[in-house]
Amino acid sequence: MADRPNVIVCTCDQLRAFEVGCYGNGVIRTPNIDRLAQRGVRFETAVTNNPVCMPARSCLLSGQYSRTCMGSVNNASGKDAQGKGIMPEYPVEERVHFLDATLPEQLRGLGYETALFGKWHIQPSPGTVGFDYALFPRVHHRHTGQTFVENTGEGEVVEGFSVDFEAERVRAFLDGDWERPFFMFYNISPPHMPLDDAPEKYLSMYAPDEIPLRPNVFVDGEMPFDERWFKIYLWDFLFYQEGLPHTEKLPEGFDLRRLIALYYGMTTWVDDMVGLLMAGLEANGLAEDTVVVFLSDHGDNLGSHHLFNKGQLIEESIRIPMIFHAPGRWESRANTSQVAQMIDVMPTVLEICGAEVPEHVQGRSLASILSGAQERLAEDFAFVETADGQVGVRTPTHTYGIRLAEDRRTVADERHCFYDLREDPYEMENLAKTEKQVEVAEELRRRVLGWNKGTRWMGKHGG
Repeated sequence: MADRPNVIVCTCDQLRAFEVGCYGNGVIRTPNIDRLAQRGVRFETAVTNNPVCMPARSCLLSGQYSRTCMGSVNNASGKDAQGKGIMPEYPVEERVHFLDATLPEQLRGLGYETALFGKWHIQPSPGTVGFDYALFPRVHHRHTGQTFVENTGEGEVVEGFSVDFEAERVRAFLDGDWERPFFMFYNISPPHMPLDDAPEKYLSMYAPDEIPLRPNVFVDGEMPFDERWFKIYLWDFLFYQEGLPHTEKLPEGFDLRRLIALYYGMTTWVDDMVGLLMAGLEANGLAEDTVVVFLSDHGDNLGSHHLFNKGQLIEESIRIPMIFHAPGRWESRANTSQVAQMIDVMPTVLEICGAEVPEHVQGRSLASILSGAQERLAEDFAFVETADGQVGVRTPTHTYGIRLAEDRRTVADERHCFYDLREDPYEMENLAKTEKQVEVAEELRRRVLGWNKGTRWMGKHGG
């Protein structure tokens, strides 16, 4: 493999690690992702640094925590970094986020051609932060009737499923003539809702009665039933914004098992797109000279603890698949020692490509683990912040969290949650306000409080 290989960072949206075959799910069919793991390095414990779309994706491209690269811990439908106004969903040209150089900017400086395909739930526009070419949907979470923007402008509606259209354009890109290396940021929208907007084969692929349920979906022996959330999962904004007639009533007998069966189908749709990506590399003789990083932006609660969507400091929200695939560069294996995190992707890719990691990057390079030189870094933990004010640390064995007040600066609860994941992997017993493992709890509490106080906010927020 060349010193400066091609790099593809392939993300999907809202896929938790527990619903992938190579992470131990024996029902779901994800052969292409599993094949990446078989020939690459899979991190058993990988987490997002913020389990919401825009903050997570911003962390990925910046190598920084969302408070640092965005000045916010939520989607940019709220105030901007200076506390003024409401930012539009459609990306602006002004550099409202990412005051420091991003991953595509760094790679472009090394001579890489940079391209974006698929979801761009990030501010500002792709061209502003380093992409030479961009093809992205104007509306989030719509798989049919989607409007695609090519670089700039209002865009045009495309026929068929947006996921398939993106895959076709990715293949056309790979079919090109390459005189210099490329960096591709390829974003596949499923299994994020709307779960009902997909090819029929995926909607009927899994029988609800074969779906395994995590034990923590049961509270007092009952599975959750939430009519509003089920409608959002099925139809997304067509229900809660447009109120279309067909979204007024759930299908007869719809329950959690049927919901997760659809989620499984959408995940296999993602897997098929990963297969097409790898086939395109093979067909063009690029497979041996391309590093492929596969991950999700965050997980999905899917009824665990009777919670839905994401955004919580729990395993279902924060645990993601993360695989580094490069045939001939590393020995394939699963790493079970290091807690990998989203902000580690940028420094890892830069080191692989022979570039220096800038001082503003807050992640750690995992390159020494990929090469087999180490099994674990000195920092084998990850910090996570959430839109509703939870801040925590995930270690190989525990999760500890505090809660911030509405101002997101004041600590409201130093003992919000504490779980021993060795004994309690489903987080059924919160030890935070007990006398159990007090020394471990105190050490982790100090670590989280220190991180929260010392990690800078973008712009005027100063840390």
